[in-house]
Amino acid sequence: MNQPRFATSLLCCALALGLTGPGLAFAQTAAPVGGLPDFTGIVQKNAAAVVHVEAKYSGRRPKGADPTQGQDDPQAELFRRFFGMPMMPSPEDQAHTSLGSGFIISSDGYILTNNHVVDHADTVTVRLQDRRTLTAKVVGTDPTYDIALLKVDAGGNLPTVTIGDSRLLKPGQWVLAIGSPFGFDFTVTQGIVSAVGRTMGNQDQPDTSFIQTDVPINRGNSGGPLFNLQGQVVGVNSQIYSDTGGYQGIAFSIPIDVAMNAVEQLKTQGYVTRGQLGVMVKPVDDDVVKALKLGSSRGAIVVSVSPQSAAAKAGLQAGDVILAFNGHPVEQGSDLPPMVAMTKPGSTVPVEVYRNGQDKTVNVTVGTMSRDASARSSVGTPSAPSAGADALGLSVQSLDQSARSQLGLKAGEGVGISDVTGPVASQAGLQPGDVILMVNQKKVGSVEAYKAATAGVKPGDTVLLLVRRGDATNFVALTVPADKDE
Repeated sequence: MNQPRFATSLLCCALALGLTGPGLAFAQTAAPVGGLPDFTGIVQKNAAAVVHVEAKYSGRRPKGADPTQGQDDPQAELFRRFFGMPMMPSPEDQAHTSLGSGFIISSDGYILTNNHVVDHADTVTVRLQDRRTLTAKVVGTDPTYDIALLKVDAGGNLPTVTIGDSRLLKPGQWVLAIGSPFGFDFTVTQGIVSAVGRTMGNQDQPDTSFIQTDVPINRGNSGGPLFNLQGQVVGVNSQIYSDTGGYQGIAFSIPIDVAMNAVEQLKTQGYVTRGQLGVMVKPVDDDVVKALKLGSSRGAIVVSVSPQSAAAKAGLQAGDVILAFNGHPVEQGSDLPPMVAMTKPGSTVPVEVYRNGQDKTVNVTVGTMSRDASARSSVGTPSAPSAGADALGLSVQSLDQSARSQLGLKAGEGVGISDVTGPVASQAGLQPGDVILMVNQKKVGSVEAYKAATAGVKPGDTVLLLVRRGDATNFVALTVPADKDE
């Protein structure tokens, strides 16, 4: 979506055990002991389906590939992903190996983990609870959702987890995690759901609406399962909020519904498609509420609409306040991207907007978001390393006169970043809504000029961008990951 990247308490054991609702498995439920749930049955049933993942690299990982290394930016520290490391690794080992967790989703050997655990790996192995170590094939990855699908050949009949429905989660419910923090395999931790529908705005994975928990999660838990009291997987443990790199009581998991949607697409087509609306939005602040005489600050106000986008074709306009998308309320600006991304491209959905003092419903046929240039797939013919504009992992769009005026730019100055699709650009802190003024000292004022300026970029090159964000302008250097054969 072309826009700045911006979810009841547990009342009784009957509610905790899920005695209502379709399709729940009762055999694995956590029986209360002394008023608290007993998780032993869930662990005994599922531990064998949780695996330890080890990714190795024959050479130095491309700059920006490992979000836990070289992070001098305090803001990046807050959302560092945790590559579990062996106890006291040497600098050489740390540079060439990363450890994480995963879980078996089908008896024929499909395993789900995080993309950041296996990103750019040359070889991936998994260790089962029975101590067997198997070589895993990376079927496909999706950096945007931070999902990777692995496959091992173990002769079939592998133990599997049961997939639950993350949409049924409520704050206050008990959950537990199984993983390999700091290399300690099959470690079990528990806590409660702190919040659902948690979005990170434009800071990290804006197209994902996370499950927030207080389950103790540390490096090496990445990619491991989050279980509910019915013994069903409801999330993939992915991130922690920390200013030290260690667990501080806040952890985030990718909803299993999002993860399994990505898995099915990776299996069938080798990549993940997401819906795109084609708008840049911002939160509704107090000034907007006063100016437009709104009753509250809920919703997302449209700053600009991309030409020829799904939004433009449906008649959405700058100044519209989006109140609901496909029947789901938009409480704040950051709610919108995950809703749109999870919508199947080509679907026609109602969008409720506030315009000129009236509520109005606009039917929008959702477009397709650009594919993640850094995604990996074993389906079909392997692609050559990205070159030219695609190598930078950025999608850009032309700026209209209104947008340029707001930024104090003249006609023909700058192009707007509409999407960040590559790890290097993401780690450099670039965001949708940023404006690129120059590429290697060449001024760019149109998409065509940007493509011409980046046409010769190849793996291993470093490109210097002059970027405007609000009133601040700064140079940002991006080094394109080098080809492994170089």
